[in-house]
Amino acid sequence: MLSRYEVREMIVEIVSLTENNLIEAPEWEEYPFSCKYCTYWEFPREQKDSSKKEETLAKKLEWLRSARKAFGECGKIMYVDGKPVGYAQYAPPKMFPLSAEYPSGPPSEDAVLISCLFIAHKEYRGKGLGSLLLQSIVEDLKGRGVKAVETFARKNNTNNPSGPVELYLKNGFMIFRDDPEFPLMKLEL
Repeated sequence: MLSRYEVREMIVEIVSLTENNLIEAPEWEEYPFSCKYCTYWEFPREQKDSSKKEETLAKKLEWLRSARKAFGECGKIMYVDGKPVGYAQYAPPKMFPLSAEYPSGPPSEDAVLISCLFIAHKEYRGKGLGSLLLQSIVEDLKGRGVKAVETFARKNNTNNPSGPVELYLKNGFMIFRDDPEFPLMKLEL
């Protein structure tokens, strides 16, 4: 699936996350350096080692294959003028074992959980791109008959892969279960 938009003189494309394009997920300076090397939600008990990027990428691909087989589309990559700048990942909560351990969790079993929605490059933040990526997910899930979407947003920090609370509030989500740092946000579809 490809969606194309013009935003503030930028060409924005949002494509479905696949085994073929995961390698293109945006990169940044900080560990884990890219969402393609992050298995925080999927394999929470495994040792985090920034020197083992290829092994971590293989685990992420394993999860992606399994999620797509069981659930269908489960992520998106956003490109601005051909450059990957945004990433999103979502699936039923059971596919993200760590979600059951969050203080404001667990997520609802009948909802889809957004585990990651991130505009990796700071120069692209505050331009409406996160909202565009979120709206793309919501439209996908509505079209599949999903009844609700949830996420653990971050308070007081916009530099976080789960996305800031303000982004979700601005897009119709409500705080379902509050927490000082990571409230569980919910949008009924």
